[in-house]
Amino acid sequence: MKTSAAAALAAGLPAAPSLAQEPADFHIAAVLAFSGAYGIIGKDMRQGVEIAVAERQGRVLGKPIRISWEDDETRPQPAVQKATRLLANGAQMIFGAVGSASTLALQSLADQRKVPLLVTISADDKITRVGGSRYTFRTSNTLGMEIRMCVEFAKARGLKKIYGVTADYQATRDGWELFQAEAKKVGIGIVGNDYAPLGNRDFSVIVDKMAKSDADGIAVMITGNDAVTFLKQSGQVGLGKTKAQFGPVLQDETLAAAVGPASVGVFSGVRYHFSVDNAANKKFVEAYRAKYNEWPSSFAGEAYDGMSWWLDVVDATKSWDREKWVEAFRTSTRENSVEGRKVMRTCDHQAAQVGLWGEVVEGQAPLPPLTMKITNTFDAANLFEAC
Repeated sequence: MKTSAAAALAAGLPAAPSLAQEPADFHIAAVLAFSGAYGIIGKDMRQGVEIAVAERQGRVLGKPIRISWEDDETRPQPAVQKATRLLANGAQMIFGAVGSASTLALQSLADQRKVPLLVTISADDKITRVGGSRYTFRTSNTLGMEIRMCVEFAKARGLKKIYGVTADYQATRDGWELFQAEAKKVGIGIVGNDYAPLGNRDFSVIVDKMAKSDADGIAVMITGNDAVTFLKQSGQVGLGKTKAQFGPVLQDETLAAAVGPASVGVFSGVRYHFSVDNAANKKFVEAYRAKYNEWPSSFAGEAYDGMSWWLDVVDATKSWDREKWVEAFRTSTRENSVEGRKVMRTCDHQAAQVGLWGEVVEGQAPLPPLTMKITNTFDAANLFEAC
């Protein structure tokens, strides 16, 4: 036994880990949606992370990074089952999920096992809350900040009456309640709302009710494949020609491509965009396009940014102690984020950041045929409540 270790044991203190105790690699349990209602999102998140890992030659703390990719099928139970198995196999952290229900389930597991959980897309405000999880960190938007952008858009657009469609899902139900409350404050009325189950294939009845209403705005509180289905079906009757369609995370280039021409003129919150003009983003976009021959979506950009931030902080600790990673990350600032400066709030482990808002337009080469034009940037101070 080494003298230092023996002395530590004699003093009743934990011995410092030896080199032999270090793992062979840095193992990430990545549990995302590759199928189900949000299946269109998981692929882009994986690609963003792969760029983040490649940028550091696939290593952190001097060890190779190994990622186990699992599909939670947009359901909490498979998410927990698969993450549990990966943790039993030595994973040192969890990355995921897409749906907030899966993320909240993973959060409970992370707290129980005392392992970090990195969230880069799930938006439920309950994921990051004052006095919440010690081990969970979110580097992307909250639904609350996106709802506030929706209200600001409706107010600036002069919309007076809104009809909503909301995913029958706790996070989006909460989002709709917040939208109604905030809209009322600025004199915007609600003429109707319908809840639709995740994976809904037929929005025709809802679209017909919207078309016949006197609403001048359609608030769409759904995303992923469901948003694609809704916009395709609303496009078939030209709903967007007479009523402004908008939502907190309704469109980006990936989703617009899936919708087709009916996406033009749709407004949405944008969690990341490749057009943000800074050196870090330009470097990321160049690497992403070189590897995948496509422009990075908001899901890819957020995954890249969050994972890059996390790995940089872990590396700086020069330690395999997970508690040191958590302490370092909760007080960290990302000066070179692809979206601009991000500050991790110690009170709730939520990154304070700007909010982007845009409209789908016809893109000019070399841009995608359907692209998001960023029309508004909101300061973090106007989007987040003080801790």
